[in-house]
Amino acid sequence: MNYSDTIQFGTRILEAAGISEAALDARLLLEFVTGCTYADVLTYPDTEVSGEQAALYEKYIHERASHVPYSHITGICEFMGLEFFVNEHVLIPRQDSECLVEEAMRYVFDGSEILDLCTGSGCLLISLVHYKNNCHGVGVDISEEALAVARRNADVRKEHAQPGEGDIEFYAGDLYEALPKETTNFDVIISNPPYIRSGVIPTLMPEVRDHEPVIALDGGPDGLEFYRRIIDGAGSYLRREGLIFLEIGYDQAEAVTELLADKGFTDINVVKDFSGNDRVVFARHARKIKPDSCEG
Repeated sequence: MNYSDTIQFGTRILEAAGISEAALDARLLLEFVTGCTYADVLTYPDTEVSGEQAALYEKYIHERASHVPYSHITGICEFMGLEFFVNEHVLIPRQDSECLVEEAMRYVFDGSEILDLCTGSGCLLISLVHYKNNCHGVGVDISEEALAVARRNADVRKEHAQPGEGDIEFYAGDLYEALPKETTNFDVIISNPPYIRSGVIPTLMPEVRDHEPVIALDGGPDGLEFYRRIIDGAGSYLRREGLIFLEIGYDQAEAVTELLADKGFTDINVVKDFSGNDRVVFARHARKIKPDSCEG
């Protein structure tokens, strides 16, 4: 078969399986298998696909038809202009989460100490450290499997590091409990925590429900369990005037804002994503410093 026939074959199978963007996924899988580009597909549709490529393509098409996410098939996801390795142990980075990084970049200064809770693939932290200068990042996750993915992604970025690019270390454990006792205060805390209500998870699309880690999705009965814990402990780890950036569900802005206000955070802001939904809440920590403290 040629490029055109192969894409039509893949599209038919994916459409029959109810894949919403069947034609797009069929083309992208062809590009992944053959190494061709979209321009090649348009310009040279009669290019023949080898037998080995056709067999691999068919295998991937049937995986996608069973609702395995595209990024799990390829093992790669683009985020903030960077490529990240992903698998079934981490959430697939989504474009909506870029809002958190982009907003944080407006306030994070060069040389900042950044803590990323529930780091998953590490995409938030790695992106921030990549695009800012001389920052030190600490990523925490309760899942050792997720941290293996994050470390792999950080190692790849380190191999391609630009002058002035900072460093990152990771710790396994339950939020702040994972941090070494000698940990100093941070300038910034970022997090995309589990925030889906437990009862909603069975209704999610199968790509998410059946293939992404429930531990990274389930935010408890009201979806706010991790926000409470992160905000409750943030005061002990943020420097004076330090900032916290939290990704939220579309309907959680008011609740998370109240949680921050109750703990004395100020300058609370809500940022919308590219679809116009509330996506990020960030605030400033204004705790009082003891007179004899020399903390910055």
